[in-house]
Amino acid sequence: MASIRPFMGLRYASDCGSLDQLTAPPYDVLSAEQRDEYASRSEHNVVHLTLPEQREDDRSKYVKYLRSSALLTEWRKTGALALEKRPAFYRYTQKFTIPGSNEPLIRTSVIALIKVEPYENGVVLPHEQTFPKHKEDRMRILEATRSHLECIFGLFDDPSGEIHQALKDAPSELSVETHSDDGVTHYLEPITDAESIRVLKDLVSDKKVWIADGHHRYETALAFRQSKGAAEGPIAEDYLMMALCSISDPGLVLLPTHRMVSTLNMSIEECISALGTVFEMAPTPGSELMSAIEALGDKGTHAWAVLFDDQQGFVLTEKVPGSLRSLIQTDDSDFLKDLDVTILHQVILTKLLNIVGLDRISYTRDPAEAVESVGKGVAAAFLMNPPTVEDMKVIALGGEKMPQKSTYYFPKILSGLVIWSLNDFS
Repeated sequence: MASIRPFMGLRYASDCGSLDQLTAPPYDVLSAEQRDEYASRSEHNVVHLTLPEQREDDRSKYVKYLRSSALLTEWRKTGALALEKRPAFYRYTQKFTIPGSNEPLIRTSVIALIKVEPYENGVVLPHEQTFPKHKEDRMRILEATRSHLECIFGLFDDPSGEIHQALKDAPSELSVETHSDDGVTHYLEPITDAESIRVLKDLVSDKKVWIADGHHRYETALAFRQSKGAAEGPIAEDYLMMALCSISDPGLVLLPTHRMVSTLNMSIEECISALGTVFEMAPTPGSELMSAIEALGDKGTHAWAVLFDDQQGFVLTEKVPGSLRSLIQTDDSDFLKDLDVTILHQVILTKLLNIVGLDRISYTRDPAEAVESVGKGVAAAFLMNPPTVEDMKVIALGGEKMPQKSTYYFPKILSGLVIWSLNDFS
């Protein structure tokens, strides 16, 4: 099962500046404008590594990856990044509230190296589809820097909470603290105590790991390892850096991802007519759409919402519960066909509205943003409830995958707290 090990991470030196100015969200949630804003905060902000700048005078599109590698080398030489003195697990604690709630939550993960395993081995399991072009970009970064610059996020079963408690109880060295723009407070504490490391390794060793966030980076690391061929004994390419969290952690939060469609293939009246063939459609003001489908979801009712650019909003529920799977002409399991996100893509968008592919679709986790976007370059917004962690487990164990951007674990793993260079493997 899962094989984890401590490592000597690279962390920002205390005299490099405030971590608030040096850290950033993961590469795949930043727009170009957001990337540039983080880059302007400090010449050492992590986005200079994770999202290197493409300059007009670059001889090729690959020069930026060499720039990332050169910067990483320079920062090590100048002491901006310092190597941990001893191998460590890192206890990573995030304190936060979810949008629309004031309830304080805490999520605790252990950042470790985990051995990359092909999915067919049944040790590390995916649940979402990936985009080839994103994997090519991450491969270029990995090849150039020989470093895992960001953590991906994984989950493991822990019904009794034993691993979660062992992680919380492990003695640690001095923690660092920072605050991200989304209001989350982050703490990182190296765990170097030999007994604690042994206990955590043993407890995780019989677990499967579900990729919660970072499918592209995991598949990139797997391809990178496979390109090296057979090797005697462990090598650096066998591993990548992952933040592992217990599914029993009370701070584990899964949020929905809403869809915004730039253009439609038919008139609004035709869209409403098509949707009305299989859905009950309750007219609802845009500001009330999310709360309405959340209330239905809490009762176990599948529900979706749509707002068109003439500001007509509707809550959609099945006319005949369970009947929509028959409209999905794939070999997928009934469980996958019944998921809200599958029905949204396969039935609502593709079959009824003839919106094929993803080119016209953009995404947001903020329902208010989705609603406000309609009529401002967006023809329609579709709101949905999130899948559950149990949904993700069932899909992954069955060897199936949800559509892209089906899950959004909040908060994201902050980039820049710790980096691992394969050259430091021992």
